[in-house]
Amino acid sequence: MTDRPDLTNLPSYRQPRRSVFSARRIALMASVVAGLGIAVHGFSPSTSPSELFSSPAHAQVNNEVRKVERPIGFADIVERVKPSVISVKVNIKEKTASNDDGDDSSSPFQPGSPMERFFRRFGGPDGFPGQKGGGGRGRVVQGQGSGFFISADGFAVTNNHVVDGADKVEVTTDDGKTYTAKVIGTDQRTDLALIKVEGGSNFPFAKLADAKPRIGDWVLAVGNPFGLGGTVTAGIVSASGRDIGNGPYDDFIQIDAPVNKGNSGGPAFDTNGEVMGVNTAIYSPSGGSVGIAFSIPASTVKSVVAQLKDKGSVSRGWIGVQIQPVTSDIADSLGMKKAEGALVAEPQANGPAAKAGIESGDVITSVNGESVKDARELARTIGGMAPGATVKLNVLHKGQDKVVNLTLGQLPNTIEAKADTGKDSGKGASRGTDVPKLGMTVAPADSVAGAGKEGVVVTEVDPKSAAAERGFKEGDVILEVGGKSVSTAGEVRDAINTARTDNKNSVLMRVKSGGQSRFVAVPIAKG
Repeated sequence: MTDRPDLTNLPSYRQPRRSVFSARRIALMASVVAGLGIAVHGFSPSTSPSELFSSPAHAQVNNEVRKVERPIGFADIVERVKPSVISVKVNIKEKTASNDDGDDSSSPFQPGSPMERFFRRFGGPDGFPGQKGGGGRGRVVQGQGSGFFISADGFAVTNNHVVDGADKVEVTTDDGKTYTAKVIGTDQRTDLALIKVEGGSNFPFAKLADAKPRIGDWVLAVGNPFGLGGTVTAGIVSASGRDIGNGPYDDFIQIDAPVNKGNSGGPAFDTNGEVMGVNTAIYSPSGGSVGIAFSIPASTVKSVVAQLKDKGSVSRGWIGVQIQPVTSDIADSLGMKKAEGALVAEPQANGPAAKAGIESGDVITSVNGESVKDARELARTIGGMAPGATVKLNVLHKGQDKVVNLTLGQLPNTIEAKADTGKDSGKGASRGTDVPKLGMTVAPADSVAGAGKEGVVVTEVDPKSAAAERGFKEGDVILEVGGKSVSTAGEVRDAINTARTDNKNSVLMRVKSGGQSRFVAVPIAKG
């Protein structure tokens, strides 16, 4: 062994401290470790650093951390699913010229339709031929969206508003190849479309998820925003069951993964690499992503696509009723404990419900034994069934539960719109008779030209009254009050007094406005 040299005589030599850690530093470290909630057992000035950080307590903490580890990236998932995503390019030949004032922000939706109103409200169409530039009659406009393969033989899903009215559809795959596609079928009510890509039989495809995503789950959006194909963004599921005013079948998943114009029709993947939804709309006052996007759930996509592939269109069950939500005021006026179910405003003539004996004022509480939460859930449930199917409805009829069996009809493809004649119906009417404490006057319907023979017509509404707050306007026809038909102001007062005697906080009125019926719960004063 080599002798160690004597260094004590060197000027720069200092005696080493007794320990690597001074007592002061040991105390400080102990307090920090204690502050982290780590129990330090048997620590002393002679304990080495390696012994400290390999203690049983630290090992236990490490084990706990491992149990909640999450992936730090999504590269493996993206590598697997990205090839199934396509960019969709469409050509549409316009049939009309632009407006004289230069406003050519035409929409692929019918004027006044729910989707048209939604996009106008929330910042314009999302990724399709929408806000087009100037031009003349017969010009060809181009639009871009996204989609994804669902089978190796070239079937792919996108949005209806991406391909609606397209004369030519082309898709570009992740490897840069371009193919021609044809539209197999579309469904405007859910904004879904099925297309078939020609020229291949071994396309990479994605699987639609079976499980419903949970709020807080990771989500990956892949698509063609602003024409930048193959773009991947990440976020979480922010909410579910969103109603954006598109129609009675709204059941959107809300995500915060950045989605922009051009992402329409693209998939939203979960961390299993399965499609949880199809991106279809964004909330965007500025036109760009603000972290609120909406996806059509995979369960809806499965149902719609299966029918589109089979027959090119979608058939939905129909019972033939106008329905509305049961509010707390309506529930109180009907003597219900909870504000649940769907209130029948009016059964349509010769519809399945009318033939089965369902009447205005009935509340449908369950379908085939499954509870109905609200009017939207009833519409989705019935719409998801096949025409011709037999269903059992539980109905609250005049305070009594009853069971109704009926056979579903087929939902009509078009809905007839009726003009609002409310303004004209009051012409030539007298001032009418005051309805105390409601702030409106009424007159018998048969005394007002164009109002019909049933009910009483609202001839005047105090703008600061309870009636005005509930949306009553001149020309509305009140058909029922408290479940009883009325034809005079006296009958309206009697029905209100009866509700007051029964200690109800509100009285339910059936009102006809612009050809449509609805129920309104109007609060009533005591005494």
